[in-house]
Amino acid sequence: MVAADGRLIVDEGRRLPGRGAWLHPVPDCLAKAERRRAFPRALRVTGSLDAQGVHERLEHSPKAKGAGTSPVPDGIRKQVDPS
Repeated sequence: MVAADGRLIVDEGRRLPGRGAWLHPVPDCLAKAERRRAFPRALRVTGSLDAQGVHERLEHSPKAKGAGTSPVPDGIRKQVDPS
């Protein structure tokens, strides 16, 4: 994600100029980032950013369909070595 002209833009190719931020392709992660006002802080911009294009993209994304609240599917979480 990058900020341009007061809007959030998805930068899949990671080639657009400016500071970038990562986001899981899950609508819940986008909602949480917006509630926490994470994008202006991460991208170092003042004011709010329009994320309507990102919302639309996630709604039509095959990765986001049927996704739960966790970006990592059940059973695929890493195990931590207790030693």
